[in-house]
Amino acid sequence: MSGHIVHNWKVRWFILRQNTLLYYKLEGGQKVTPPKGQILLDGCTITCPCLEYENRPLLIKLKTRTSTEYFLEACSREERDAWAFEITGAIHAGQPGKVQQLHLLKNSFKLPPHISLHRIVDKMRDSSSGIRPCPNMEQGSTYKKTFIGSSLVDWLISNRFVANRLEAVTLASMLMEENFLRPVGARSTGAIRSGDLAEQFLDDSTALYTFAESYKKKTNPKEEISLSTMELSGTVVKQGFLAKQGHKRKNWKVRRFVLRKDPAFLHYYDPSKDENRPVGGFSLRGSLVSALEDNGVPTGVKGNVQGNLFKVITKDDTHYYIQASSKAERVEWIEAIKKLT
Repeated sequence: MSGHIVHNWKVRWFILRQNTLLYYKLEGGQKVTPPKGQILLDGCTITCPCLEYENRPLLIKLKTRTSTEYFLEACSREERDAWAFEITGAIHAGQPGKVQQLHLLKNSFKLPPHISLHRIVDKMRDSSSGIRPCPNMEQGSTYKKTFIGSSLVDWLISNRFVANRLEAVTLASMLMEENFLRPVGARSTGAIRSGDLAEQFLDDSTALYTFAESYKKKTNPKEEISLSTMELSGTVVKQGFLAKQGHKRKNWKVRRFVLRKDPAFLHYYDPSKDENRPVGGFSLRGSLVSALEDNGVPTGVKGNVQGNLFKVITKDDTHYYIQASSKAERVEWIEAIKKLT
């Protein structure tokens, strides 16, 4: 933190309250009470990244209602962006609409309709303007044809596929989930065990990644999953966006669901892809559908996901966990599915 009277840099311990940012002196790695000072966030403006100090790229600037300026320096870009996100939320705490918008930014990311993941990867692999894999070391081992996580985040932002580092991390995680990228080494491989999509990819100079060998296979139409035309021939009864838990990594992704009758099928589509073909689906014949408790995280559900959940169990005992945006929407989907089982 830079002092606002004498511009010297001091280490401070920060605690974010509802509308106040408290800071404490540190002695022996512990904060010293009482607080050294506080920053009132009501009426504050925040600048991140702050570029006023050329040799300090990890700054956040806060300007209070009385025009006092505070410069806060984080240890990493990831930490800087996380603090900026939370502080911005506290500044707008009295304006629920803005807070909701911020949580949408943090927890979800949707590609513009004219851009597909295939197009992004094609540009990433371009020999002149893409990312150039090279040998990198981690814990004494050398990994050929790899790149670091933070360089991919930089590239996604510079090519304007995303607006900020939070979106870039989420998009990079999507690329891994769809097998365009894969982690290399202990640092990045350990992160994919997280159930949160936004934490599976590391914006870090020590985390290594490479292009997945299966990429070419993913773009080969002959090897794409062939769906029976009969499955898709039914009459559309209902469609809409719902969140679905993945079967492998148990992370949650928004999908466009389409319910059809005669024959009864529920298909789901990836809204980030151009092609109008499902990424999955199942027959509803012999299926069971039920609402899940709104209190706590139900058994089988991973991550801090609560409220408006329901489950579909297919005839072959495959469990699908789905989340609606409201109780009313959940009831509508359950009733519509029940009529076709």
